Amino acid sequence: MGKSTLDDNPALVLTQESQENNIDPLRLGQRIKDIRLELGLTLEEASQKTGLARSTLSKIENEQISPTFQAMQKLAHGLDIGMPQLFEPPKKMVATGRRDITLAQQGKPHPTSTYEHELLATQLSGKKMTPFKTRVRAREFEEYGDWVRHDGEEFLLVLEGSVMLYTEFYEPITLHVGDSVYYDANMGHVLTSVSDSDALILWVTAK
Repeated sequence: MGKSTLDDNPALVLTQESQENNIDPLRLGQRIKDIRLELGLTLEEASQKTGLARSTLSKIENEQISPTFQAMQKLAHGLDIGMPQLFEPPKKMVATGRRDITLAQQGKPHPTSTYEHELLATQLSGKKMTPFKTRVRAREFEEYGDWVRHDGEEFLLVLEGSVMLYTEFYEPITLHVGDSVYYDANMGHVLTSVSDSDALILWVTAK
């Protein structure tokens, strides 16, 4: 046993998203462009503020030419920043003010033979967590045919019913409403419902 499928792992579908680009601190043109964008300025607006021709500013940002010291002075003065800021390594920005509301029963459905997933917060890209609610339909371990494995860590909370959690290196355990577990998703794992009706769980997968 060692493979998993996309069908049983919606986290694999949603976490294959754009990754953060780390900017080389020595790329001065990129640094200037980042500052301009952080200030919400177009090339034309930055040109008017700094007195540098739009074409010159574009060439600087695209690393086609190196800015002179005089141009750097104009940039710092026009953008109202200190000269050292142009040379500082870019600080890792933390996303603030983002949100994605998923109303009840309005998640993105993703049914499989063993699970009926409802993907949550699907409008946000670059998430560090992938939340989804899942109706567990499987009743026997054999219905999977193989362990489910994928990158990241996972949190599971039982919302309705009871489930049996099978993990590759631990004995199976029964979880009831309110019970939760956090585990390494690279470890083989599957769930079966052991209650009269299909159990409902909340799953959160973290990169």
